[in-house]
Amino acid sequence: MDNMISLFEYLGKAAGGHLGKEVYIRALQNGVRWEKKKVSNPKYTGDVMTYPKSFLDEYFKGKADEHKAKELQKIDLPPIEDSDDKTPF
Repeated sequence: MDNMISLFEYLGKAAGGHLGKEVYIRALQNGVRWEKKKVSNPKYTGDVMTYPKSFLDEYFKGKADEHKAKELQKIDLPPIEDSDDKTPF
């Protein structure tokens, strides 16, 4: 059985409502099991969602890959010049 953890435990900081909702929706879309857990600390008392660690690993790896792809799209490359060379590179 996979370790169930909250976004706070996974990230080491509060995730915020927007990210929490994104993760929850992705879990629902993919049939990922989630659970609620009661927490109480000086900053927050209430329920938090927990997910399998493997799901969070996959989710945030995908987010990192999306971020890298967006950053690569911002790079201004010089135009490719036509040449007689038929090499595809």
